[in-house]
Order: sequence, then structure tokens, then C-alpha cells
Amino acid sequence: MEAEAADAPPGGVESALSCFSFNQDCTSLATGTKAGYKLFSLSSVEQLDQVHGSNEIPDVYIVERLFSSSLVVVVSHTKPRQMNVYHFKKGTEICNYSYSSNILSIRLNRQRLLVCLEESIYIHNIKDMKLLKTLLDIPANPTGLCALSINHSNSYLAYPGSLTSGEIVLYDGNSLKTVCTIAAHEGTLAAITFNASGSKLASASEKGTVIRVFSVPDGQKLYEFRRGMKRYVTISSLVFSMDSQFLCASSNTETVHIFKLEQVTNSLLGSGTTEENKENDLRPSLPQSYAATVARPSASSASTVPGYSEDGGALRGEVIPEHEFATGPVCLDDENEFPPIILCRGNQKGKTKQS
Repeated sequence: MEAEAADAPPGGVESALSCFSFNQDCTSLATGTKAGYKLFSLSSVEQLDQVHGSNEIPDVYIVERLFSSSLVVVVSHTKPRQMNVYHFKKGTEICNYSYSSNILSIRLNRQRLLVCLEESIYIHNIKDMKLLKTLLDIPANPTGLCALSINHSNSYLAYPGSLTSGEIVLYDGNSLKTVCTIAAHEGTLAAITFNASGSKLASASEKGTVIRVFSVPDGQKLYEFRRGMKRYVTISSLVFSMDSQFLCASSNTETVHIFKLEQVTNSLLGSGTTEENKENDLRPSLPQSYAATVARPSASSASTVPGYSEDGGALRGEVIPEHEFATGPVCLDDENEFPPIILCRGNQKGKTKQS
């Protein structure tokens, strides 16, 4: 989960938060400021224990940590087109990549690292940072809205599929193929998120009154929650509890809504009509909160073919950028800490073919 903060604290502009994000299992908090970035442990609810801080890169607006490892990804307003990957405990830069436009968001799990620009998404193999796929035919995405399953066994990616409606494209980050397209809302998307196992996907539109949960990978609607009736709000984030029993939504009304995901039965699935599947956020809520599937499977089904070859090449002859490899892998802390990374430099300007 990631957010931006604009209000300056009494400490001054240098200490004002520009962004903050939880790691994938919510055991760590990362914050970015004008001065640099900091990492905190969330082992205690009573206080934040700082585990690392750096002032080497100023004006940080994206900072993401890989679980509780030493790998941290940082993007600065001073170089908004460059992604920097660090081993913070060793104080070394693992690699950096430059892209054709400003980086809007970054998502990562133990298998994949995604870099989202306004009109493209780059998919890297996090083990060696090789570029596997570039999605160039996506609708304009000015907020960098996207989600990546933290379960690296599936590495599902979700991103907006339309400029005018709440369509979601579900993409398999391992097989590098589109799985399906989900007609989630009538209005454009505001927030999307996966649960911890990657088996559910939650979404909200810009109206902010209805939140829906879909099954993955088939895109069947499982739940529909009403956050409000008439007042439109901006939902800034959605997050599942780690056991997928609850879904939390926060908005610009300074309120947090927590919904309980009741057990879904077969009799409820598929019981909705075509009319029930249409979104009308001003319609009174119905007692039945489940509806029929609204997924439209793509022509190409998901594949089990690996996303990269033994020599690191991408599928279908896509061009891999040049790298400057070190003599050996850089382990994060020890031999058991995942993943080993090879030192590299990269430039993603015009280096890949369109998907």
C-alpha cells in the first residue's frame, strides 16, 4: 500500500512526508521526504523502530521495500525517470534503470518487479533485473494505478483497461499473458488490490460508493459492498487482511471502512441477472450482495510457460537491454535471503518491442 503526504509537520519542509508505503506483508513501513527516506519496523504497535535511514537521494517520492529483506527501490523527483535499487544494509546500489517518461509507481514481489509509467508497464525478473516484458498498448494511466499479487507463485498483475470505464485487465506476470478482462465498474477505477494469496481482487471506482471483490483468475464477482449512497468520495486505498477475512477502504472523508467477507456459497454465485451487474451507485443497496460473473476471458488463455529462458531471454524474441554484470551475485544478507541480485545498469528507452 502506498500514499502521498503533502502537509508539512512542525519539523519543516525537509522532514515533511512526500510518500509512505507498507511492505508486502505489512511488517515494515517506508517513508520518503525531501531529505531522503527511512525504513521502520512494525513489530510493535506502540512505537516505530527505525531500521534504516538514508539522505543520499533527496526528494524521494517512491520507496518500496521487498518484504523484510535489504532490497529497497527508490525514485526521486530529481531524477523521476530513474529507478534505483539498493542493498541498504551493505550501503550499495544494486542497479539503476532509466525509462522514457516519469515513473508513477513500482510494485514488487519475490519473482517480479513492475515499473508503471503513464502509458506502459515494464516487467522485470527480480532475481537478475532482466527485462521480461513491456506492456505498451495500455490506456493512459496518469496515476500509475496497478496492483501485483505478493504471491510470487502466480504474480498476477491488474491495471486499468479503459479510459472511460472501470475495466480491469488481469495479467499473469509469470507466463506473461493476459488472463481476462473484468468489467468491474461503470466509472473509471480509483483503487485495486489483491489479497495475500492472489486469489481475490478488490476494486473501487472514482465514485467511491461501491467496492467489489472478484475471484482470480476467472474474474467472477464474489462480493459487493456499499460504502455510501449519495456522496461521492475518493477512495485512496484498499487492503485485505492477511487472512482475507476483512477488506479495508480509506477515503478523503477521513474515515476508514472495514468490510467482512462472508463465506461464498455456490447458490449465491451466478444468481444475479444482467441488470444486477450494471453499476448504478445511486441505487439503494440490495440485500443480496453477490452477483454473477462479469469477466470476459481473453482469446489467449493463461499459459504455464516460464516467463524467461535459462539464459535470461524474454519470450517471442523480445530484446533484452544490455547489462554490466558483476563477477558474482550480490546476496542481500546471507545465502538464504531472497533474492540474489546481479549488479546491472539499464536504459529502457526504445529497447523493447510492443507486446
